[in-house]
Amino acid sequence: MTTESLKEALKQVKYPGFSRDIVSFGLVRSVAFDAGTAKVSVAITTADPKVPTQLKTEIEQCLRAQPGVTEVIVELAVTAAKPAQPAGQANQAGGTAPAGIKRSVAIASGKGGVGKSTFAVNLACALAQVLEAKGRPGRVGLMDCDIYGPSVPLMMGISGRPEINGESLVPLERHGVKVMSMGFLVDENTPVVWRGPMVMKTIQQFVQNVQWGELDVLLVDLPPGTGDAQLSLVQTLPLDGAVIVTTPQLAATNVARKGGIMFQKVNVPLLGVAENMSWFEDAAGNRQALFGEGGGATTADALGTSLLGQVPLFPEIRAGGDCGLPIVVNTPQSKPALVFRGIAETLLAKLKV
Repeated sequence: MTTESLKEALKQVKYPGFSRDIVSFGLVRSVAFDAGTAKVSVAITTADPKVPTQLKTEIEQCLRAQPGVTEVIVELAVTAAKPAQPAGQANQAGGTAPAGIKRSVAIASGKGGVGKSTFAVNLACALAQVLEAKGRPGRVGLMDCDIYGPSVPLMMGISGRPEINGESLVPLERHGVKVMSMGFLVDENTPVVWRGPMVMKTIQQFVQNVQWGELDVLLVDLPPGTGDAQLSLVQTLPLDGAVIVTTPQLAATNVARKGGIMFQKVNVPLLGVAENMSWFEDAAGNRQALFGEGGGATTADALGTSLLGQVPLFPEIRAGGDCGLPIVVNTPQSKPALVFRGIAETLLAKLKV
C-alpha cells in the first residue's frame, strides 16, 4: 500500500450533497502511510455540524477497507461558515466578502442548455437599469464562473484584457455592469483543460483579486451541475442567495431541483426559481408552450421557494446575445425585457437593496 493508492481510494468519498469526491475538490491536504497506519489531513469550510462527522466516518471506512491498513488517523481542519440567515439579512457561506459588495447572488441550474448565462446577462443589465433609476448607476457586477465555456463576454459585447492595478484585476464594464470572465484571460480558440483544483483557484481569484469596487449586487453565473465551481464559490464568497434557472419540461426541472437542494445543503437560501423559454408567441400573437407548462412553478414549490417570473422564448433574446446587445438594453420595452426588470425589482426587494 502506497500513499498514491490511498489517495486514489479516497476518490470514493464524496463531499456531502455533491457528486464530486474530496480529492478532486482539492480538500485532501496530505496522505501518509507507515507501518500499517494511514494518516490523512483534510480541510473543509462548512456551517453544517453534521458534515465533518459524516466525512470523517466515510474516510475511515474507506481507508480501513484498503489492504495492509490496520489503523487510520484522520485530521479534519474545519473552518466554520456562518449559519444561514434570511436572504438579505446576513451572509451565510464560507469566506469573506470583498469590501464594498453588499449582496452576492448565484445564478445556477442543474442542467445545461436552459439559457442560464443569457438569463444572468439580461438580469444583470435589468438590475443596472433599476438601480440607475434609483440614482445608483454602475453598482452591479457579473462574475462569469463558467470556466470551461465562458459566454458572458460575447453576450455583453465586451472583448480585450482587463487592466492590472497592483495585484488586482480591474473588471471591464458595459451596459452599466462590471464584468469578469475567463473569456477575457484566454485566447478565443484556446480551450481550458483544467482539473478541479485549478477551477477552484480561479474562482477564488475572481472573488479576492478583482477590484469590484462598490456594488449593490454581484451576480455569479455558475456552470451547470453541482461540482467544483459550486463548492469553490460557497467556500470563498458569502452568498446572500441563489436563483435557479430552468425550462418548463421535466428533463430540466428534475435536475434543477437537485441544484436547488445542493444550495440548501450548504446553507445558501434560495431566492426563487426563474422559468426560461416559457412560451413562444407566433405571428398571430398566440402563445405556444413549446417545452410544456408549469415546470418552474412545480420546481419552486418542491424547493419551498417562489417563482420569480417566466421569460418567453423570443428570437430577439438570442439575437441580442449574439451581437452583444442584451434584449433588456436593445429593446427595453419588449415583453422579455419587462419580465427581466420585474424579476430584478423582486430580487432587490428580497435582498433589501
